Amino acid sequence: MADQLNQIIQDKILASVEAGMPLLTRRDATLPPLKGKAAAVIGMRRAGKTSFLHQCRADLIASGRAPGRLLYFNFEDERLGDMEAGQLHLIPDTHLRLFPEPADEPVTLFLDEIQRVPRWEQFVRRLLDTPGYELFLSGSSAKLLSREIATSMRGRAWEIPIHPFSFREFLRHHQKEIPENPDALTTRKRTALDHHFANYLETGGFPEAQDLSAANRRQLLQGYIDVLLLRDVIERHGVANVTALRWLVRRLLSSPAGLFSVTKFSADLKSQGISVGREHLYEFLSHLEDAFLLQTIPVATDSEKRRQVNPRKAYPADTALIPVFDRSGKPNNGHALETTVFIELQRRRSEVAYVKTPNGFEVDFLARNIDGSEDLIQVCASVDDPDTLAREVRALQDAAAQHPRASQWLLTLESRLPFPDVPAPIQILPAWQWMLTAPL
Repeated sequence: MADQLNQIIQDKILASVEAGMPLLTRRDATLPPLKGKAAAVIGMRRAGKTSFLHQCRADLIASGRAPGRLLYFNFEDERLGDMEAGQLHLIPDTHLRLFPEPADEPVTLFLDEIQRVPRWEQFVRRLLDTPGYELFLSGSSAKLLSREIATSMRGRAWEIPIHPFSFREFLRHHQKEIPENPDALTTRKRTALDHHFANYLETGGFPEAQDLSAANRRQLLQGYIDVLLLRDVIERHGVANVTALRWLVRRLLSSPAGLFSVTKFSADLKSQGISVGREHLYEFLSHLEDAFLLQTIPVATDSEKRRQVNPRKAYPADTALIPVFDRSGKPNNGHALETTVFIELQRRRSEVAYVKTPNGFEVDFLARNIDGSEDLIQVCASVDDPDTLAREVRALQDAAAQHPRASQWLLTLESRLPFPDVPAPIQILPAWQWMLTAPL
């Protein structure tokens, strides 16, 4: 068995180093700015983590690094199913035996889905403490490559979240022009971007789903969800009540941007004859968030009690996941728009909550950004109706009384110039323009 494992590892190393670079759409994620840290590439299955690892390897080769010193190793291989942490050393040992030169360059290991090997963290930390090694790690579980790595590696990892394509990456993938200055465009170019953005909301950002029909895309994404639930939730956490878990997924993905209460959902399940404790539902929700299928946000408040009492809002990892469970056949542009704005805020690493004012108004997002600034963001598919516009403006103004430092944004689906007048300091923009003006 030991000789067989050695041969498998050697074959994988030779195949990796000798393989050419695949043609991939360039992602905008950035590398760690500090030396001595492992780059932990995390995100939902099929979002593009492996492609990003190949992009990083290609960039290093283009900078002059020797391909033999850059090893990509994928652990999603059934032949490695019984591999243990004590055998991980065979990978760098075999690699150095096969590619000993040039010794003056560091060895960079790209370890894809390494969490499949139990107790992998000790091996990674030992390599980081060994001179001459750089590490890129990937995984589909936030818990494995985020919370646990922070503890076991004592701050030695730098997270790089990979989401499905952003709108900018979507344009790049489809070879559409990306404007250098989105604030100064002709009417023709703005109309074209309106059209591309509508396609983006429908198609979503999963790379494999880009050129599929609606029916085939739904089938593909249903497969993503099934694999995620089986491998990342049911098998990993030993979930016994699979029926309740699937009902939870159906509820959350069919009601994007909606308010969700575990207490109310538990009562709904009981009325359907499905018995499950609230503590288990909270665990299921946590597992789904750890696997990046969806994320929830709380109400904006300094009171922990109010945060617990109020329902949370739930958003899927991509707008294309919405039709998988929404069988109404009705357009869902408003929820898709709100979802893609939330995902953009995640890319910007903002801390996000929704606002419920004492006067009963609600604002979709309060974003506390990494530079210390704040944004109040209201998302509205159309502001053509004066009553709708007045309601959205009033909500922003009411929330601004509680958050006076925050910039105020009203983001819409299309750029129907001229936009109606809104009182300062509210800024009204098509959502795609707000996204394309984000810093890379």
